[in-house]
Amino acid sequence: MSMLIPIGIVVVIGLVAGIILTIASKVMFVPVDQMVIDMREVLPGANCGACGFAGCDDYANALAEDTDGTITASMCPVGGADVAQKLAAIKGVDAGAADPKVAVVMCHGNEASAKRIMEYKGMATCKAASQLYGGNWACAHGCLGLGDCSVVCEYDAICVEDGVAFIDREKCVACGKCAKVCPKHIIQIQSKNKLVYVACSSNNKGAQTRKQCTAGCIGCMKCQKACKFDAVVVENNLAKIDPEKCKNCGLCAKECPTGAILNLRVKKKAPAPAPKKEEVAAS
Repeated sequence: MSMLIPIGIVVVIGLVAGIILTIASKVMFVPVDQMVIDMREVLPGANCGACGFAGCDDYANALAEDTDGTITASMCPVGGADVAQKLAAIKGVDAGAADPKVAVVMCHGNEASAKRIMEYKGMATCKAASQLYGGNWACAHGCLGLGDCSVVCEYDAICVEDGVAFIDREKCVACGKCAKVCPKHIIQIQSKNKLVYVACSSNNKGAQTRKQCTAGCIGCMKCQKACKFDAVVVENNLAKIDPEKCKNCGLCAKECPTGAILNLRVKKKAPAPAPKKEEVAAS
């Protein structure tokens, strides 16, 4: 009999707790928007924050609640146009024209062009090298080449080649993780349609830059003078290109004496010369 009393007490407590929890679940129930659920299923789940929100859940909630069109269905760079179309269909709006993004390394000072000041023997991470003494390159603004960016990339889109980070534009989804982890902040997320950019981040004077890296911007302003669209300006010894004004003409890259401005446009092959009349007659 003495054993039944504590057992009964425990049973009663369990029943009371169950009733309280049941009532609380009914009273405190928060209705879930089915639109948010549908959107969350469509989103890739990378939670990278490239859309400007904390993660996919946050973006789905914001998109579903948006009423003035400031939050669009094309803000997820990882999902791309396909996800944008699905999100727009769920909300019943136009997806709009998605501007594809890509990560860009604003430095191409490799082993051949950049000068080393020492051999790094510490932890093989850019963060450690940067915190210790700024890196083993003479230029304090350039890529450290130890691959922190490639480690965080989930899409195998970035690697270190010849001492500098290289991004595969076909694999890159512009999630922005590489840009966040770079201690030198030389990786930027830009429009994939912009094919001309300054691959340098140094603000040093021209003479100093030449000593540190032969591929660096020396602030000579030849690019600025060559641009017909006022898209290039040299500020603080570094050329900058306005993506809104740039027409991808490549004149600035052509005029750059150090090759600091890269032009990724695919050059058209010159047409084969027409056969001479003698050759046609002979055939």
